[in-house]
Amino acid sequence: MLLVQRISVTHFSDPGCPWAWSAGPALATLRWRYGDQLDWRLVLIGLTESAQQYIDRGYTPLGAARGYRSFRRFGMPFATQPKRRVAATSRACRAIVAARQQSPELGDAAFRALQLAQFTTTLVLDDDDDLVTALRGIDGLDAEATVRRIEDPAVLAAYEADRAEARTAEGGPTEFQGKAARSDGPVRYTAPSLIFELGDRRLEAGGFQPVEAYDVLLANLDPTLERRPAPADPLEALEAEPFGLVTAEVAAILRSGNDAADPAAAEDALIELAARGDAIRVPAGQDAVWLAGRYADAAASRLRASSMAAVNGVIAPAAASS
Repeated sequence: MLLVQRISVTHFSDPGCPWAWSAGPALATLRWRYGDQLDWRLVLIGLTESAQQYIDRGYTPLGAARGYRSFRRFGMPFATQPKRRVAATSRACRAIVAARQQSPELGDAAFRALQLAQFTTTLVLDDDDDLVTALRGIDGLDAEATVRRIEDPAVLAAYEADRAEARTAEGGPTEFQGKAARSDGPVRYTAPSLIFELGDRRLEAGGFQPVEAYDVLLANLDPTLERRPAPADPLEALEAEPFGLVTAEVAAILRSGNDAADPAAAEDALIELAARGDAIRVPAGQDAVWLAGRYADAAASRLRASSMAAVNGVIAPAAASS
């Protein structure tokens, strides 16, 4: 039996980075096109250990809310209700590490949930109650127990290992392209940065990149990869993503050849799925998360709670079980 070697993908990111969130369409496209031929590993950058670091740089809730508008051009949803305060990302990163130690899949789900919380709700990433709210509803994850482990020595050690690995960009392609950062000592990768490895070959795409940049690296790394074409029906894309996709992510997956992604056409098709009962639409920011019908019961309660938080500034206790 012929064993096919998977390409390792190291994904440097942070749940508090709007560039990382804005890369959603490109990353969703990679997952669709190449599926389990890519072996993903999330490495948390840990952008800030304390909110004061952001305050010292002049960050404010008002400025952040206004700034989010400029990121909407990339297609991902952003809410512009100012948060109650500026927040650091360290505790959120450690919550993801705690989930990841249970399984990589739970770590990925926690990362997605905390991105949604950061950019489409008024929840803050360094409040433990808010973290529990954001993580509640992930199938198989005990949100309260996960957040309690933020200070666990094993979680702290794994997080510090992630931070150290993320700060090894000096002299590499990411720094060469001007896509690295050096705000806190060693040169670090910015979010999102992807490193593709196959055997002893290593190719790097640092910082925010178009999907074409990733695609050409993969084509050079292994031209024998199976490259799945765009689906004929967006339901296929939703079925492949239990945690849901926003409209721009679906539009990117539906691209054919060199055609530009068409969010309007994608949304029209998604609305039709919702009308048939095959999908559910959960408002998020100026857009929505779309879930295949069979995933809706597990995920929609958390997403509904997050949507209410964005509108009301608080979590309604009944929303989490609605």
